[in-house]
Amino acid sequence: MENPVRIGIIGCGDVMAPYMYHAQILRGQGLVEVTYACDRREERQALMRQQYSVPAFTTDPAALLASDTVDAVLVLTSMPEHGSLATQALQAGKHVLVEKPMAVSLQEAQSLLESARKSPGLLVCAPFVMLSPTYRTIWSRIQRGDIGRVLSARARYGHAGPTWGSWYYQNGGAIFDLAPYNLTSLTGLLGPARRVLAMTGTAIPERIVDGAATRSQVEDNAHILVDFGDATFAVVTSGFTMQQYRCPALELYGSLGTLQMMGDDWDPEGYELFQNSLGAWQVYKETDPGWLWTDGLRHLVECIRKGQKPLISPEQAYHVLEIMVKAKQSGRDGQEKMIESSFPAPQIEAPLEPAQVHLVHDRTHQRGAASE
Repeated sequence: MENPVRIGIIGCGDVMAPYMYHAQILRGQGLVEVTYACDRREERQALMRQQYSVPAFTTDPAALLASDTVDAVLVLTSMPEHGSLATQALQAGKHVLVEKPMAVSLQEAQSLLESARKSPGLLVCAPFVMLSPTYRTIWSRIQRGDIGRVLSARARYGHAGPTWGSWYYQNGGAIFDLAPYNLTSLTGLLGPARRVLAMTGTAIPERIVDGAATRSQVEDNAHILVDFGDATFAVVTSGFTMQQYRCPALELYGSLGTLQMMGDDWDPEGYELFQNSLGAWQVYKETDPGWLWTDGLRHLVECIRKGQKPLISPEQAYHVLEIMVKAKQSGRDGQEKMIESSFPAPQIEAPLEPAQVHLVHDRTHQRGAASE
């Protein structure tokens, strides 16, 4: 393809701005043009036309999907609309990027998977944590056995909760909003899960959202235990219950050492490595501080232009959704749930990095020096 990929956006709310920022970078490289925007609020038209110079706007998704000026659709609406709109876009023959989660029910997600298999368009599902250079470095270290076999893992992402969008507390919740990041990271590293057991609840039953009191109808606090088989377990902590934190996003405990991703997995800040053979921590700074969590847009465009399958398969996104749906069920009845789906191993390419290229601190000799 020599011509830029023509992008249509459905959903011009808060998530749209970061994607438009990324789209403008790609536009400067001659790779994309944003040709159409859709939002149910007519007043968003002025923003899209004046600030972002998008030539066409509609309040009807069907009009955008029928347009021959759109090659790929970004579904950036609230969660309950993701599955239906992504399915319609694929059935219209478009490529699709859908924000997380891919759907809010397994039935709807299954229909989306079937449409993806039949459609000439590609389906790329958020989150895109597996695309970051730091994630790919950690994946490659695990693959080559730098910490032995991973036996146990911990993952964490949370904040105090959105103060906008009441649907977060009606149809979304902390599990659907936050857990997809950690669960995508862990399944990418450890493979498909076998079963799940969770403790979930509503710790703060009333919130102030868009200036008004709102009753929470979904879980805002969750600890999810995931069994990956062979006695390999992971715990994911997600909640609209965390004011601040200072701890790794991912902790991977292997038979020969430990790997920790610092920061968040959607915004890494490097990693730390402990190997028994060295007896010390090695601290590696972030190699790409400018990496954007919207990188799935670049990835989709690259896959379209090169005719490649996306790194994050729709089957993995479905698997993550099944873990979340059954974690919700487990939290309510206290019973473990078996995970029925699976997905092909992702074909991750390790980033090119010379040995020790971003090693900033090596405490290998610290204990020896202290004992002298």
